[in-house]
Amino acid sequence: MLEIPLQIDPQQLGLEFGSGAVIGGLIGFTAKKIAKILAVLVGAQLALFKFLEAKGYLFVRWDKLSAGLLSAPSDLPETDRWIEPIISTLSVGAGFTGGFYLGFRRG
Repeated sequence: MLEIPLQIDPQQLGLEFGSGAVIGGLIGFTAKKIAKILAVLVGAQLALFKFLEAKGYLFVRWDKLSAGLLSAPSDLPETDRWIEPIISTLSVGAGFTGGFYLGFRRG
């Protein structure tokens, strides 16, 4: 079993959680604004591609496009050391996630 020595300082956890929440809120708010702009740009690009395809200027060779995806390696990297970094950044990550959610929702 995995043994992790815990030295918990409530004040430090509170500071990390709070700063993570503030940063997450700001990034979430900004991400929503950027996502809206990107959605408009991608939609316009898809409409342009559909128009060019309808006019016969654009042709997609799906067999060539999907060939790289089918020959990609399917093995996963070794995952036995992934738990320690998650636990060490949990307080900041939890605050960031909550703040990001609120910022994205309010933005």
